[in-house]
Amino acid sequence: MADTSLGTPEQLRDPDYTPPLARAVPLGIQHVLAMFVSNVTPAIIICGAAGFGFGSNSPDFPQMIYMMQMCMFFAGVATLLQTVTLGPVGAGLPIVQGTSFAFIPIMIPLVAGKGVDAIAVLMGGVIAGGLFHTVLGLFIGKIRFALPPLVTGLVVTMIGLALVKVGIQYAAGGVPAIGTEEYGAPLNWLMALVVIVVTLGLKFFARGMLSVSAVLIGLLAGYAVAFVLGQVNFAPVGSAKLFALPDPFHFGVEFTVAAIVGFCLMAFVSAVETVGDVSGITKGGAGRAASDREIRGATFADGAGTAVSGLFGALPNTSFSQNVGLIAMTGVMSRHVVSIGALFLVVAGLIPKVGAVISSVPIEVLGGAVIVMFGMVVAAGISILSDVNWNRRNMVIFAISLSVGLGLQQEPGALQYVGGTLKVLLTSGLLPAALLAIILNLVLPENLSDEATEEVSGGMSGQRKGPA
Repeated sequence: MADTSLGTPEQLRDPDYTPPLARAVPLGIQHVLAMFVSNVTPAIIICGAAGFGFGSNSPDFPQMIYMMQMCMFFAGVATLLQTVTLGPVGAGLPIVQGTSFAFIPIMIPLVAGKGVDAIAVLMGGVIAGGLFHTVLGLFIGKIRFALPPLVTGLVVTMIGLALVKVGIQYAAGGVPAIGTEEYGAPLNWLMALVVIVVTLGLKFFARGMLSVSAVLIGLLAGYAVAFVLGQVNFAPVGSAKLFALPDPFHFGVEFTVAAIVGFCLMAFVSAVETVGDVSGITKGGAGRAASDREIRGATFADGAGTAVSGLFGALPNTSFSQNVGLIAMTGVMSRHVVSIGALFLVVAGLIPKVGAVISSVPIEVLGGAVIVMFGMVVAAGISILSDVNWNRRNMVIFAISLSVGLGLQQEPGALQYVGGTLKVLLTSGLLPAALLAIILNLVLPENLSDEATEEVSGGMSGQRKGPA
């Protein structure tokens, strides 16, 4: 229920209304806290996959700090595009943008073990995907028919399933520790479990700000335990700069077919996710459907924010669903509140020491938070799938798409005779699963549904009767 001391019910449903500043600032910071951990985690995952050294003595360490810094900065910039708007770009709604987890299964194969030089290929994909995403804004409403809950639920579930392994690896000691005695040590799991227990405890038994910021507080608890155990290294904080501006083409830009195709296909999925978030905001915050102009402007801002991010070394942006839920919970629809949060992100992105503090968090502590977050991604996918009518047709589509996608992801060696670009796309698992689901959903006849209903009814009836 909304706090009426912030304004009248009519004002709170108005995106152009600004609550009293003393209340608007805390509400804006609350939006940042709700998404902060999720926003910087993809950068840490990608740098780890590329083989960056996490110690302050590593030559790659400043590059990781820079990427984290840019992810914060351009999350703020992209959010301002949504809230303040720039011509047709932006929805004029309280939409919070942040670094997308959805692209991680595509990005990891592009950079795996290839070091900082591979980031240029990633940035080429980010720019291309962002431009494609922007173009989608011209006709996004006309292609939603191809992505029913069966397809979108499968894609979201696949994203989570592709990432859960990363959470376990981090909690056990990180990828570099695999095969060593330290990997999976009890001390590692202790730090991770503290985060998980505190996060779940607050999520289930606390309310308001404590519940919304459960993951962040869980991380702080794990960080405190790690500090007591002597597992925190503050050297990176001391060596980081106090202030730094974005650097155009910091990692360079290289365009490859694999990156362009992969990012463009995922941009399509991200665009549909944005449409859902816009609809959720207007429905939950204002009790109305989203207008075509709002959906189009949100998609433009989503794509433009991603393309600009790639120019400066940040990862792709998307609208953050957790903040949609926060608006529904507070009942405050003000876009200016979210603009305040965006300004905090911009300022944090200009201070490398913020990224250095985050990087001092032990990988095991981060792993505890990641396990929760990635598990929630899977849960979100299953929630979407709960809206599906599970007849024979839809079960066949889901079964084949999931089996092929997950199978290729788990056994990439099965494609050893496939060319480089195609192999990268297929072994991501996500793209083949999404494409199969979309194509099968469009070509399989609907009359399979009626046959399935009769068969299932007959089968259930036979089971109830029991053996003759």
